[in-house]
Amino acid sequence: MASRPKALRAFRIADQRHPILDGTGTFLLGSRWVSPGRRVIHAAESYAGSLLEMLVHCNTGRIPKTHAWIEITCPARFGVHEIKVSEVPDWNGFDIRRTRALGDKWYAEKHSLVLLVPSVVTAGVERNVLINQDHPGFRYVRGTPPAGVVWDGRLFKTAADEPLMAGRAGHPEA
Repeated sequence: MASRPKALRAFRIADQRHPILDGTGTFLLGSRWVSPGRRVIHAAESYAGSLLEMLVHCNTGRIPKTHAWIEITCPARFGVHEIKVSEVPDWNGFDIRRTRALGDKWYAEKHSLVLLVPSVVTAGVERNVLINQDHPGFRYVRGTPPAGVVWDGRLFKTAADEPLMAGRAGHPEA
């Protein structure tokens, strides 16, 4: 008897003043992987990946006070497509026409609920998870109740904020 494929897990951090399991931001602005007008939720395969993605995009220099995270479960039976780094030359560059063309094609064809793409912020080591809200399987996507993000304040410090640690270069933080 063949085993049933497991569900795909993903993590999303977003401003909880808006529905977290919703792709309105991408619909309005687009992303590296889809053009505006597509209802796509962006997440990451790990909590840490999701945290890094949020940090690179929030760009405020201050600790966000209204962000929460959820764990998302996508049933595997609705399919997962992956775009690998080797398939897209200059995937991490500023010209996003090629990556958007690939993502827009995936979105329109609806062959899979999920698209896995390389994460620029992790140099392609980890993957981001795109979920098509207009795919018929989206109604089976589940998210945990939102939980507040506990930010480590050191992520927002500059070198000028750090006390001089004479003789302790490279010291490990506890």
